[in-house]
Amino acid sequence: MNIHEYQAKQILARFGVPVPRGESASNPYEVYDIAARLGGKVAVKAQIHAGGRGKGGGIKLAASPEEAEEIARAMIGMTLVTRQTGSAGRVVRRVLVEEALPIKKEFYLGILVDRASRRPVIVASPAGGMDIEQVAAETPGLIFREFVDPRVGLQPYARKKLAFHLGLAGSLLSETTRILGALYRVFEENDASLVEINPLLLTESGALCALDAKIVLDDNALYRHRELQALRDFEEEEPLEIQASRLGVNYIRLDGNIGCMVNGAGLAMATMDIIKIAGGNPANFLDIGGGASSDQIRNAFRLLLSDANVKTVLINIFGGIVRCDLVAQGVVEAMREVEAAIPVVVRLEGTNVEEGRRMLLDSGFAFTVADGMKDAAEKVVALAG
Repeated sequence: MNIHEYQAKQILARFGVPVPRGESASNPYEVYDIAARLGGKVAVKAQIHAGGRGKGGGIKLAASPEEAEEIARAMIGMTLVTRQTGSAGRVVRRVLVEEALPIKKEFYLGILVDRASRRPVIVASPAGGMDIEQVAAETPGLIFREFVDPRVGLQPYARKKLAFHLGLAGSLLSETTRILGALYRVFEENDASLVEINPLLLTESGALCALDAKIVLDDNALYRHRELQALRDFEEEEPLEIQASRLGVNYIRLDGNIGCMVNGAGLAMATMDIIKIAGGNPANFLDIGGGASSDQIRNAFRLLLSDANVKTVLINIFGGIVRCDLVAQGVVEAMREVEAAIPVVVRLEGTNVEEGRRMLLDSGFAFTVADGMKDAAEKVVALAG
């Protein structure tokens, strides 16, 4: 689950990470009052779940409360397009108003899960800022990593090693090690999958401060954090993905026109790959899970068809835990409810496969039954035009 920058900074502050003084606002009049309280010179920052806001015009400096209000009036309600939003952009509904700080140097700090080692890794760089991706690509020697054994946590020697890599010494060395310890506690105690400060700012006065922050929370652990569930912003999420989460299925909307309904994440990935190989474009990732019921299948199929971009559907099921006849029953019931007129290709294998195919062929709908994944992909791509 993504959260906004202002929410991430509230969490960081609770754990002792220094952040700029600031408040969020949803209208220009609030922005004026906040800027006045902060001394007039502020940064107005659009709050959307996407990076690259600065280059897209979503972060602006104001020299006075009047200018901050004027900036907010133009920013709130605008559609902000960045490299992460795609061409559709995101509507800005809230801004963060912060004190403007004099910049001496920018660093990068981040913690995420490294899948290869199956443990957290801390990533640090003395070259932080908007172009950290370019730094990683062009000067990888400026990216430093420290893997953490979760059984013992982030040890003092590892924190000091990272601080040395950032080129910090004296009082800044001890402050950086303290911040790293707090950052790891944020990551661990909130069940985060990513905690990032970019940049970690060194001000002209010699203080360190998290100028920007990003936290991604593990959805699967939210049942342990009732207070974090309230941070969810439904306006920033795809409506179909919200419906899918309520149905208990894994759904991600893509930009193609071939709907995919599959059981199992691995099979879903393989299905999207083979559609691409056959010359088509998947419209979604939809994993109904290994033990889906007939009702879940029906609801998932209706969800799939509610995407106006879907012109044809590929149902690819391996009947292990979930039986093929139950899948067929759910699909037929969904077709009757929504009266869909688009072509549907079905590939079934596994438990009760013959019964499932018979139910589809006897349903009265013009299902195209495929023999194998390659055949299914070629047929659905052809039907999609």
